[in-house]
Amino acid sequence: MERETLTAIRDLLSSTRVLALAVVVDGQPEAALLPFAPRAGFEAVYVQASALARHSRGLTAGAQVGLLVHAADTPDSEPMQLARLMVQADVRVLERDTGEFVTAAARFIDRFPGAKMTLNLGDFNLYELTLGSGRYVEGFARAFNVGPDTYQEIGSL
Repeated sequence: MERETLTAIRDLLSSTRVLALAVVVDGQPEAALLPFAPRAGFEAVYVQASALARHSRGLTAGAQVGLLVHAADTPDSEPMQLARLMVQADVRVLERDTGEFVTAAARFIDRFPGAKMTLNLGDFNLYELTLGSGRYVEGFARAFNVGPDTYQEIGSL
């Protein structure tokens, strides 16, 4: 993949603050909008969700979910031309008393200072969503397959 495209994906993950999450709960589709912070190497993202939210029941260890991250829609943009990353991801629940949780929480709080308070609430968890296969669409006739090797390349830019 061209460096310009890899940079565009990295910039999308760096500048966008929320993602659309698709999960299955009790055999039914469930969607949510969640704040996220990319992991340092861009191979995963961290999301925070309340255990009280229905979509959190789809964020179980080992589950697969769908993610959509897209550029902002503005009045002068063409909606079908918005850059977007649509991928499957594997879920890992981060345990509170681990170094991984501390690292993820620091990254998340750096992006969302208000999370310092919510991470102290018992019902809010941090999840690591490891990015897998999917598509990155830059616009008309500009679509690319992405996968773990793509994120590895992005992390080394």
